[in-house]
Amino acid sequence: MREPEKLKLREMRDYRGLIRCLASLASVIVFLFVGAQAHAGEIEPRAYVNTPVGINFLIAGYAYTDGGLSTPASSPIKDAQLTMNTGLLAYARTLDVWGKSGKFDVIVPYSDLSGSALFLGQPRERDISGFNDPLFRFSVNFYGAPALSLEEFANYQQDVIIGASVQVSAPLGQYDKEKLVNLGSNRWFIKPDMGISKTWGAFTLELSTGAFFFTSNDDYLDGKTLKQDPLLTTQVHASYNLGRGVWAAVSWTYDYGGRTTIDGVRSDVSYSNSRMGATLALPVNRNNSIKLFASSSIHTSAGTGFDLFGIVWQYRWGKGL
Repeated sequence: MREPEKLKLREMRDYRGLIRCLASLASVIVFLFVGAQAHAGEIEPRAYVNTPVGINFLIAGYAYTDGGLSTPASSPIKDAQLTMNTGLLAYARTLDVWGKSGKFDVIVPYSDLSGSALFLGQPRERDISGFNDPLFRFSVNFYGAPALSLEEFANYQQDVIIGASVQVSAPLGQYDKEKLVNLGSNRWFIKPDMGISKTWGAFTLELSTGAFFFTSNDDYLDGKTLKQDPLLTTQVHASYNLGRGVWAAVSWTYDYGGRTTIDGVRSDVSYSNSRMGATLALPVNRNNSIKLFASSSIHTSAGTGFDLFGIVWQYRWGKGL
């Protein structure tokens, strides 16, 4: 084979491998923002993958939610029927963390929520727009995913990856202490998480588990104090690479715990909620990709089930792109 042909073949292989892995990073923003107590229920396939270092991502997305609200079992809100339109912007950058691949991302969502519910047995309506609490996360793959340049990444083949992340939510979103349904939560949370990913050819199986730890909300409904136990979460994802950067995934997530205490009165009911979801990633060109995603409740012990549909656009840039 002549040298120009070899170079062209190598460039095509680099391009396809890069698109396949970079498209998966759009999963940093497949989140649901549904109100003051709803931080679980997120579905995020391919959270632990290897990606060339020094790449930047600008992400914009839209999500539509229809159904209920994942409130604590102690909440006086019942039979919620709400719709929410959420737009979001996010930025992510891949990092070299002492020779291991990592990334940092920040997500800022803005929502319009409307609907009705029963409050202490009486029908109420709510129509509100504003920012949700922003999210910040740092993650690192400490096994099976070394930090690689774009040129080095061309020869990388995934086997087993083990990683960890820490996510923080800041109480900066819209919040009215006289209302139960808000877009912000008026409290911090921190979520440590660990995940393992194993690839067999075009098939990848991923398992992750983590926990939400919440600070107190001292202005919960006219000055009450809301405290919440840690909420444990587990996710399982099965994804398949269809070629040319296209991949699809089916996912399952389960949340447990999160029992609440309001002004010293402890609820006797914990979360035990699960969801199923699907994701399809489609590259547009070397720098752009889109992702379609959907999820639905399959079991809900606290609050009401809801359906979620969304789309994400991602633009990436960096050295060599």
